[in-house]
Amino acid sequence: MQEDETELGVRLPSPALSPLRAVLRRMAVALLILLAMYALVLIDLEGYRDNADGAVSPLDALYYVTVSLSTTGYGDITPVTTEARVVNIVAVTPLRIAFLVVLVGTTLEVLTKRTRDAIRIQRWRARLRDHTVIVGYGTKGRAAIRTLLESERSKDSIVVVDPSRAAIEEAAGDGFTGVVGDGTRGEVLRRASLGTAREVIIATQRDDTTALVTLTARSLNETATIVAAVREAENDPLVRQSGADVVITSSDAAGRMLGVATQSPAVSSLIEDFLVYGKGLDLYERDVRAGETGRPTQAAGEIVVAVVRGREIMTYADPRAATLQAGDRLVVIRVHPPE
Repeated sequence: MQEDETELGVRLPSPALSPLRAVLRRMAVALLILLAMYALVLIDLEGYRDNADGAVSPLDALYYVTVSLSTTGYGDITPVTTEARVVNIVAVTPLRIAFLVVLVGTTLEVLTKRTRDAIRIQRWRARLRDHTVIVGYGTKGRAAIRTLLESERSKDSIVVVDPSRAAIEEAAGDGFTGVVGDGTRGEVLRRASLGTAREVIIATQRDDTTALVTLTARSLNETATIVAAVREAENDPLVRQSGADVVITSSDAAGRMLGVATQSPAVSSLIEDFLVYGKGLDLYERDVRAGETGRPTQAAGEIVVAVVRGREIMTYADPRAATLQAGDRLVVIRVHPPE
């Protein structure tokens, strides 16, 4: 599959037909014109003369129609009767003009569409800043997007990258921008404007692919937050070394949830509640407010479970987190009233 600019599933007005379908449709119209002209000539074969042998057969008529439509004819077969000449004036000549319009129109339509799409894509890229790139539109990728949307992220700020055309068509149908291509390739990620992205979520099917995508993404954007999912815990260090800020071990996390559910069903329900944003209990991160600086964590007015200072995460029980400082970030529990 070609990976050119047309593979961007940008949320722009979709053309009514793809270039291939447009060409096929116009070819069908051209064929109908040819058949119509052929029928007109067949009706009055005796009104035409072949300079080679005098008689005009059905095959000669098809030859005459073909060369007359595609060129001005070679003069070897000509209308000689008044009726045949009138038919050429009234019907054949307009059909010839229509045939040429179809051919020229097809070329112009394809060229115009490509130019229009290129301009739209350039404008889209110029406007795209601080967006989120999702590499992989499988189960994990879609779940990550649902969470982003639940936290009031707009669909316009999400770009999906996946090597499967079907997955990108599904993403476009869901209202997201999509790029068809291999996320391990820098050119594909550039088409997703990863260089100006604020966050990158990598949810591929293989851990080795995740490491390569992470490495490529970090080389294109040194400041974006990169979150990657791996299946095996032993690949966590490799992906972190590749540039990921956060690595989620999906199989390990699922296994722990199964174990917790067996021993403590209530705890399992609470953890699951935390994972669903916007209802029940939510864990979220926010900056320390100006009035909270220099005060104890209890002054935050919310249930503080951790303080993030620089790159270090301190739990609420850590003595260093007892007093809030400027630049800290708080991990707090938000309680939503029951519906």
